Amino acid sequence: SISGGMLDNIVMSKLYRPGSVAYVSKSGGMSNELNNIICQNSDGVYEGVAIGGDRYPGSRFIDHLLRYNDNPSVHILVLLGEVGGVDEYEICEALKSGRITKPLVAWCIGTCASIFPFEVQFGHAGALARGNMETARAKNQALKDAGAHVPNNFFEFGNEIKKIYDGLVESGSLVPAPEPETPKIPMDYTWAKRLGLVRKPANFISSISDDRGDEIQYSGMPISEVFEQELVVGGVISLVWFHRQLPAYATKFIEMILMVTADHGPAVSGAHNTIVAARAGKDLVSSLTSGLLTIGPRFGGALDEAASIFTDASDAGVDAQQFVKDMRKQNKLIMGIGHRIKSLSNPDKRVEIIKQYALDNFSDNTVLKFALAVEQVTTQKKANLILNVDGCIAVCFVDMMRSCGAFSNVEADELVKNGCLNGLFVLGRSMGFIGHYLDQKRLKQGLYRHPWDDISYLSSDMG
Repeated sequence: SISGGMLDNIVMSKLYRPGSVAYVSKSGGMSNELNNIICQNSDGVYEGVAIGGDRYPGSRFIDHLLRYNDNPSVHILVLLGEVGGVDEYEICEALKSGRITKPLVAWCIGTCASIFPFEVQFGHAGALARGNMETARAKNQALKDAGAHVPNNFFEFGNEIKKIYDGLVESGSLVPAPEPETPKIPMDYTWAKRLGLVRKPANFISSISDDRGDEIQYSGMPISEVFEQELVVGGVISLVWFHRQLPAYATKFIEMILMVTADHGPAVSGAHNTIVAARAGKDLVSSLTSGLLTIGPRFGGALDEAASIFTDASDAGVDAQQFVKDMRKQNKLIMGIGHRIKSLSNPDKRVEIIKQYALDNFSDNTVLKFALAVEQVTTQKKANLILNVDGCIAVCFVDMMRSCGAFSNVEADELVKNGCLNGLFVLGRSMGFIGHYLDQKRLKQGLYRHPWDDISYLSSDMG
């Protein structure tokens, strides 16, 4: 049954302790109304049963009313019948015969059925009068004639209960029990949340996007506005990665990084792994993941470290010559320096593009200029120890972050520490890896097996 409703309704109806009134009803939903009416006009409900509105219920009105009548804790009986059926006439007989001795307040709902020119089927299966005896009006009159307290209409139902209750209390035959302390119950969580009084503890926190409204928002900016302002890919990255709307030259630089890191041929480890996985019949995501897992200190993962090394030395005011000497003494590689084939006389076009854009558009190029000074030192030792594309991207990105006005130096350094530069390489190179995957599928390349004559087999003497 749905009787009682929410916890606060149970408390308001005083269903947490027994009263002196017991009722029986057909409707479970109307039981809530009876709980409320009885509580407001007496000391509350002792017991209540809704037998259901079927033609053949599991129990009848008379079963419960006789039980209530024999219970010394019950002083007032309440019946809420309805149109249809003849069970109420059994109660009339019990009243006339004296089997029911306690005061009974009764009402059969459905009196409005008489205004219709035809028989009306109400909500319950049994709520249909099959003859005049089954109408609500006829049964109310019969109950009244038998001695039940029947009000003139349902609006006076509570008044009738109160009149009898007050009379019993005044005569001394009913002594209300002391009212216990009202139970303190917490507010229903769903209701409290709807009122904005509480919030559910979050399993995790996210601040980059919000999909709960009419349209997705990136860092508070609706997707429609993203397109209206033509923020393109660099602008979206600035919103969801950095929580900032960066100036146009900065978002263009982000896109330039993605472009120059998109691919570096099929021979590098990441592309090679992607190709091998694709030719082994793996799906796109598996093949892409195979390539991405090769990214690290030896392949593509040097951007963050290069940024940190050059930035720390530049901030400390270390001389380029001394910086190189210190790194050599510590037996450390200078991340971002060196290329297999490129040199000052044979420059890497990608480096030239990135470097020139930074010099032309950034208001400060301190870290880049320090890196170029280091390059002048290292290339004196060996021609190919140039500032490579990883190093150039790293130092230019730091200068861009620090000079664009959107970040403090501390914020810019924290973003680098959190891996955003390597993230840009992963994002850019994913385009190339996906391209290699699709290329192998398009070319219908079969399973790859490395040629044995490209492997040096080392065997030990087992004798």
